Amino acid sequence: MRSRQRMFAAVMRLLLKCLRLGRRRRFKLVRQVEQLWHYGHLCLRSLLYNSFTNGDVVLDSLFEPIYWLVDHVTRWFGVVFVALVIGLTSSIVAIVYICLLPLILQTYTPAWICWHLAYGHWNLIMIVFHYYMAITTSPGHPPQAKNNLTGVSICRKCIAPKPARTHHCSICNRCVLKMDHHCPWLNNCVGHYNHRYFFSFCLFMTMGCIYCSISGWEMFRDAYAAIERMKLLEKERLQVAANQTYYQTPPPTFSFRQRAFHKSVVYLWVLCSSVALALGALTLWHAALITRGETSIERHINRKERQRLQKKGKVFRNPYSYGSWDNWKVFLGVDVPRHWLTRVLLPSPHLPHGTGLSWDLPPCVTEQRAPLLAI
Repeated sequence: MRSRQRMFAAVMRLLLKCLRLGRRRRFKLVRQVEQLWHYGHLCLRSLLYNSFTNGDVVLDSLFEPIYWLVDHVTRWFGVVFVALVIGLTSSIVAIVYICLLPLILQTYTPAWICWHLAYGHWNLIMIVFHYYMAITTSPGHPPQAKNNLTGVSICRKCIAPKPARTHHCSICNRCVLKMDHHCPWLNNCVGHYNHRYFFSFCLFMTMGCIYCSISGWEMFRDAYAAIERMKLLEKERLQVAANQTYYQTPPPTFSFRQRAFHKSVVYLWVLCSSVALALGALTLWHAALITRGETSIERHINRKERQRLQKKGKVFRNPYSYGSWDNWKVFLGVDVPRHWLTRVLLPSPHLPHGTGLSWDLPPCVTEQRAPLLAI
């Protein structure tokens, strides 16, 4: 009896010892896994840590494949976009001359006819001139020689001097002076030498679309109602043709000229209204940027700099802003009062102030610029 008890006690002690060893080994394995995890996490953070990393940097990294695709696709489809702009604009002009102008000459008073002819042709000339200049004018590129520039940074893609307000365009694969953005509808960058042409084209195109939409509203309503009547009469004609007898005649049909006229008026109004809304919003956005004396790229840079300095109790001042009114004068190249007529309301190929390499105070600015930082 005692021998059995001793044997049972020995077996139990051996079992408890095995359980203890198993627990120690299991805890040791868990500790090793935790140590490896913390070590790998620390190594990863040490390799990828950057004090400037934030949500914007992470989003830019995630969207890098999309940026690459847009850069390469836009480069090849720029010609298609330019042809599309020219084709749509030409179609609107053709409809106005073929369909609307004869109707205006027959129904409007002489005063209204003169106003429509004068304003319409002036607006058309301004659109064509500024679009042509925006496409053909180079935005400006910095020279490659380092001895021609002082106090500039180096572009990490071009490995060349980069003046102030200059940025690298990944689509053109070149640095652009005072770069605003690359416009696929121009197949060109918007920079120092063609920024005014781009904005003027957007402004006058928006004005022309609004003019066509307002002037053609009544014609659009009549044409839309006529098209609806066409559909109803066509439906009735098909029903009569299916059940035609010797005593029934089909309803009269519209001629091809009438159909083309009404559909052209509807096409003109819908296209002009859509472009007026979309391009008008873009024009207002760029007008706000010009008022603040900054480009689209500089807006994001200045916003981040403003937030950074705000945490330090400082206020950011844009060094390239001379005040709202002076910013517009500098942008449009208005030096004397008569330039508002000769350089703004009439086609003018004058160059902007400066060379885009340095930013001295323009002669049209009366007040000194504000300091960059103010406590």
